[in-house]
Amino acid sequence: MAVPEFILNIREKIGHDPLWLPGVRGVVLDGENRVLLCQRADNGRWTLITGMLEPGEHPAPGLIREIFEETAVVAETERILAVGVIGPVTYPNGDVCDFLDIAFKCRYVSGEARVNDDESIAVGWFDIDNLPEISAGHRETIRLALAPGTDVVYQRD
Repeated sequence: MAVPEFILNIREKIGHDPLWLPGVRGVVLDGENRVLLCQRADNGRWTLITGMLEPGEHPAPGLIREIFEETAVVAETERILAVGVIGPVTYPNGDVCDFLDIAFKCRYVSGEARVNDDESIAVGWFDIDNLPEISAGHRETIRLALAPGTDVVYQRD
């Protein structure tokens, strides 16, 4: 996975020091209530579609961009599910990041799910009752997407 140019420029100035970054994740559901997941190329784990926002990018369109870039699926955001913090995360090269994470419920619009970039090795739709192994945080985000109501959850450590 390529590190965005703006991150490389910041890292030239601050080295490995902690960096605060905005991130998004989406629970994309189709008409059969299946969830769209990708298997990451860097660690082989199945995850919701996630991404990092570009400088000045609005979270909802940024997530829609990430979903399409990674899966070739066109989606719409329906509502914010949760806002939380992930990190600190220390990468193998020593870089440290904390992520402001905004999770959205999304609706499938069109497109055939497929690997659409180098960030994933597999992409697919999964029945809620038959998910591959995913993190507890991503399972909780899926639960929030399926629950009735519109209250945003503010996640804490």
